[in-house]
Amino acid sequence: MSLVVAPAFAGDQSTQSPLTQTAPPLPAYLRVPDNAAPAITGAVPQPKAPVAADFDALPAARPVALPARPMDWSGFYIGGQFAYSDASGDFSNTTQASIAYGLRNSALESQFAPSNWPVLGSASHGGIGYGGFAGYNLVYAQVVFGLEANYDQASLSLIAPNSPISRVVGPTTNGDTYLVNITGSGTVTDLDFGTVRARAGWIFGNFLPYAFGGVAIGRANVNITETTAGEQNPPSSGACVATSTPPCTPFSFTGTAGKNSEWLYGATVGAGLDVALTRHIFLRAEYEFVHFTPVASLPLDINTVRAGAGIKF
Repeated sequence: MSLVVAPAFAGDQSTQSPLTQTAPPLPAYLRVPDNAAPAITGAVPQPKAPVAADFDALPAARPVALPARPMDWSGFYIGGQFAYSDASGDFSNTTQASIAYGLRNSALESQFAPSNWPVLGSASHGGIGYGGFAGYNLVYAQVVFGLEANYDQASLSLIAPNSPISRVVGPTTNGDTYLVNITGSGTVTDLDFGTVRARAGWIFGNFLPYAFGGVAIGRANVNITETTAGEQNPPSSGACVATSTPPCTPFSFTGTAGKNSEWLYGATVGAGLDVALTRHIFLRAEYEFVHFTPVASLPLDINTVRAGAGIKF
């Protein structure tokens, strides 16, 4: 028995090709809603241009502050400075020694002590100077210990006021009367000084307040002169002559004290502030008091304020 297979025609709807068969539906979890699918237009979508609002959402960039490196105060340093110094001296006792020597072994000195009469007074003088300093610091935690040498070219001068004295004293135990005239002068010129001092301070970042104390050395021209003149048993009138009763005897002598280029020695105390500008450069402001032991019975004090700058190595 023969089987005849009839050809399938395109118009025949009873039989479909496997290529044209309807695919089974996708599971629900893989389906895309119709309203979510983009429209197919055949055009390439253009990217959206950025607007300012898109960048506002980003946090603004902020500069990062780097920690400042504080000054390392340890080590050697040098610097220069300008200063204003005020010197003062009391000349009232400077004529004592020379007058006492001139009247030694006399009843006049032993009983009336003209050597203690103040002929000269006190004097003061201020001026601008300049100088330099050098030192070394040791740092322990926040504490600074150091040793420093400081010098000022001050060229200070003092001129003592002169108050001449003329007195008649007596009688002495010998029955003598005396006319005594004393005058004098006192000067200090070209006074310069330096100090060597130990100092201690406390570090506050780039600020270093400190206090110091030490020894002071100076040099100046110190010149004291006095002239003592008078008469023993001066007459009530007329000239002093040996033939008067009692006999009148004139006397006169001059005494000096001090010398040129006199060395001065004393002590110093003070306080100041160093401020670091960089790790190697600092500014300085300070106050210093210097007291010199008496030379020719002349005590000298100097008050100084300074401003300067230094370099630390």
